[in-house]
Formats: sequence, C-alpha cells, structure tokens
Amino acid sequence: MSTHTHPTSVKAPASKSMSHRALMAAALADGESHLYNILDSDDLTRTADALRESGASIAPLTALEPGAYAVLGQPEGPDGSPDEDNPTQINVAESGTTCRLITGVLAAGRGSFRVHGKGRMHERPIRALAESLETLGVRFKYEGSPGCPPFVLTTGGISGREVAVDISESSQFLSGLLLAAPLADGPLTISLAGEKTVSWPYVSLTLQVLEDFGIPFTVEVDHDSGWNAVDDWRQIRAAVPGRVRFRMEPATYRARKYVVEGDWSNASYFLAAGAVGPALVRVRGLHKESLQGDSAIIDILRDMGAEITWDKDTVTVEPRHLHGITRNMAESPDIVPTVAVLAAMADTPTKITGVAHLRIKESDRLAACAQEISKVGASVLLLDDGLAITPKPIPQQLRHEGVDFSSHGDHRIAMSLSLFERVGLPVRFDDPSVVGKSFPGFWDAWDTLRHGGGA
Repeated sequence: MSTHTHPTSVKAPASKSMSHRALMAAALADGESHLYNILDSDDLTRTADALRESGASIAPLTALEPGAYAVLGQPEGPDGSPDEDNPTQINVAESGTTCRLITGVLAAGRGSFRVHGKGRMHERPIRALAESLETLGVRFKYEGSPGCPPFVLTTGGISGREVAVDISESSQFLSGLLLAAPLADGPLTISLAGEKTVSWPYVSLTLQVLEDFGIPFTVEVDHDSGWNAVDDWRQIRAAVPGRVRFRMEPATYRARKYVVEGDWSNASYFLAAGAVGPALVRVRGLHKESLQGDSAIIDILRDMGAEITWDKDTVTVEPRHLHGITRNMAESPDIVPTVAVLAAMADTPTKITGVAHLRIKESDRLAACAQEISKVGASVLLLDDGLAITPKPIPQQLRHEGVDFSSHGDHRIAMSLSLFERVGLPVRFDDPSVVGKSFPGFWDAWDTLRHGGGA
C-alpha cells in the first residue's frame, strides 16, 4: 500500500453521538421532523430499528440524499407490549450508545421491552442506569448477568421526583435519563452520584439536542453556598458528583428540521494522518466550537508538535516531528487509540490517564492498544487507568514484511492502527469490516489518503 505525498482533502463523517440523540429526540417529538446528515452505520441502524419497534415512524426523506430521514414522533413515549412474557424485542447488537440511551427512552413509555444484543454487549454494565430508573417506578428482569443485558424492562412511565445516577462507568446513563425526563409525570431532579464522572462532553451533546428540540431545563451547581442555576450550561466543562444537578419539567419535544454536525471522533484518524505525514491532510465539515469532547484532538496534535490551521469548517494538519505528551483523557476517551498510535511514532514517551472505563468498551480497549502497538516494537505499559508508551524505531524487517493486526472486534482499534501506513508500514487486519459499526465508508476515505487527492 503506497502512500503518496500529495495533500489530501476528506469530508468528516456525520457525528455518531449527535445522530443517535437527534433520532431519539425526533422519535419523541410532536409532529414530523426532517433530519439531515444522520450517520450511516451499524450502530445508527440499531437505534433507528429500536425506535421503529417501539412505535416511531422513520423513513428516508429522499432517495437522492443519504442520511436524510422523515421521523414521525410519539410525544406520549414508546409503545411496548402489554404482555411482560412476550415483550417487544429491542436488538441493540453491539451498540453501547443505543443500549444505554434507548433504555432511558423506553422507560418513559408504556409496556414491556426486551433489550438484548450480541458480542460483549451482554457483559457491558447498565446497572447504574437501571437502579435510577427503578427509583422512578420501572421494573427490570435480568436474563443473564445481573446488571447487564439481556433484560426485560417493564414500565408505566417514569415518576417526577428526585433521582441520583452514578456515571463513573458511563456518561450515557445520565444522557438516557435526561432524554426520558421530559416525559415524566411531574418535575424531575437528576443529581450525580458516585466517585467521579467520565466523558462529560457527551452530556453536553445531550443537553444541546434537548435545547435544539425545545426542551427546557436548568443546570444547577452547588458552590458550598447552596444551589445556584448556571447562566450558560456550556461553560460547565466537567462535573463533580454531588455538586451538579438538572431540574426538568414535563415538556414536549418539538418537531423540526435538524442537520447533524461532523464527527470529531472519526475525523481524528485523518487529522492524525496529517500529523504523521508524509503530506498535509485537510478535513472538511467540522465545527470549531463543537461541544464534542473529541475535538480535543486538535490541542493534542498541536501539543505533540503538528501544525494546525483553520479555514471556516476545514482543518488542515501539517506533519511535523512529533513529541510525546502526558494527558488525562477522561473527557475524550474515544480518541485514546488514535493518540496511542501517534505516541508510538513520537520521539519521547507518552502517558495517557483517566480512562479506566475503556476496559468495558467493544473490547478491553486499553489491553487491545497495548497488545497491538507493541507489535511495532514500542514498549507499552498498562496502567490502572491508562497507558504509558515508550516509542522505539520500527524494525526494518517489519517495514518490509508488514504487520498483522487484530482489530479485537473493535472499530476504533482498526481505524487507529491504520495510521502506521502513513510511515510506510504495510498493515493487515483480521477483520477490516469491523469499521462498519461507526464508519462504513472508512476504507474508501482512507484510500483517498493512500493515493492522494480528494475534493
């Protein structure tokens, strides 16, 4: 696989996180929404199918525009089976986002739903969200490991009251509750429990969609002098359990036209490719002021030595000699594999911390990174909450023979390891198709980098 030295331009795919949330908001809205730039991926197919199974209508808006949908919502909430022994089937496959968010949304409806998946999904925890929903009157019956799918959720709607949720394992537990809250039968106050919060920027994305679809809410912070509402919730960059809460009133989602922004997580591979070289890369369709946590890739690349320039919605990354960094990545966990691979090509060590929760993703993402990156000769130490990577020159024999990588069934592992091609290392994967989970067009876009060009 040859890599040419022509500058390349690629378009960022649609945001996976925003696509999930926009579909769910539209499915709960009063009227028909027209959504544009919804990501085409396995995970979004699971979300759309789950919403259809529970009563929403989701249909292509036009055959001429992929990613455009007409969504006729259910303002009364999802409609499930009245028979708990024969529940409505909700298959989330391997989509953790679908599982966590749809569980909250289904709880706000009526009836029984069986939520199940495949692969590691039946090992991925949901107990913290389930316990919060049980406080609000929802029943859970687990079929396998307690606190994990598959389970049957039976609900008559959720009660308006006070509830706490522990998001030390996933911020999606809070996002699921926030999406459900407007359908509660009275005012609902959601506070944060546990020892820490992770992936806080994803909560901001949920609040953005709530606001965009007409849902009022108040975010309050305790500064020792009592609870005070914040003027602009966007200014909250992290949250301390016990110090932040959300006050929600019963409300109706408003149908609307909505365009999903570009995805910083999936753009990270191409931005990183520009930093590695051999030529600059331009990525179009990104919001400079995005609330997506993975927009941190820009600061990370700059800290590692890359040259970054903006022109409207286009970022250009020029290759430079890369240096190692030390960084807590709790707020941008999905780009840890990208940064870990870059670290193996830097000239000094890198230490990544704050991401213990990556052990419960599609793979044990920390162990997978360590195992695969070590194949190119780098020294990788697994930490309790991250990775320590000491780069070493890639052996000439590997540059000639190439490397066989395992994707570990994880889309982000495969896409990040592709970066080694940029330094002339032939790479092969056991399952290249795994990228379909979040970015089915990845290899076509990556070919643009391999051969130079792009519009």
